[in-house]
Amino acid sequence: GCDASVLVNSTQTNQAEKDSIPNLTLRGFDFINTVKSLIEAECPGVVSCADILSLSARDSVHAIGGPYWNVPTGRRDGTISKAADVFITLPAPFNNLTTLLTLFGNVGLDANDLVLLSGAHTIGVSHCPSISNRLYNFTGKGDQDPDLDSEYATNLKKFKCKNINDQTTLIEMDPGSRNTFDLGYFKQVVKRRGLFESDAALLKSSTTRSIVAQHLQSNEKFFTEFAKSMEKMGRINVKIGTEGQIRKHCAFIN
Repeated sequence: GCDASVLVNSTQTNQAEKDSIPNLTLRGFDFINTVKSLIEAECPGVVSCADILSLSARDSVHAIGGPYWNVPTGRRDGTISKAADVFITLPAPFNNLTTLLTLFGNVGLDANDLVLLSGAHTIGVSHCPSISNRLYNFTGKGDQDPDLDSEYATNLKKFKCKNINDQTTLIEMDPGSRNTFDLGYFKQVVKRRGLFESDAALLKSSTTRSIVAQHLQSNEKFFTEFAKSMEKMGRINVKIGTEGQIRKHCAFIN
């Protein structure tokens, strides 16, 4: 949920979300901590880490040419962060469409939100472990995922993930356009060049396939609808009033 639990450091008695395997490649914690310390110096105990994260997400997308949306503030920070929770609630790159729709549905998001929020894969990078099975051992027989464009797979093997054990190489999710928020991701998906199984999954039903096609028609419509889905996601399990706390430092519970 939107309570900045992913920012909390682990302790001797608790492994926190940021140290859960799916989150080990997250970056930017120091940046958020710097923003927090500047805000604390101006108005201590007022602005939550959860709000800082939500505002930073919006402003970074807008700064690279993406849409701008309203971010209601007043979230409070959670006091619980458990590594095990990540596996239960966070969609994974190898999830199929049924699992994705279930996980999104559990937090009040629908098929339209799934496609739109997947569109955020137009920016940023992933790492080889997210796709090594697709390239080298899809069904456990040393095979390749037939849903992945074979030419693209060959290039990934040749220039990026050169063996199944590569843990560190970075791969752009939307090649050549990782720093621009645009329709590039959807263009890749329809060419069967979405990086993850969860990207390929969007072509598996007529409903999600038609939503992808619809957004390819208009940059403006995608931006407008993406903004609505982000606002919707920004309300998931928000803590307000006397729930949670305003953390003094984002990495530590007060």
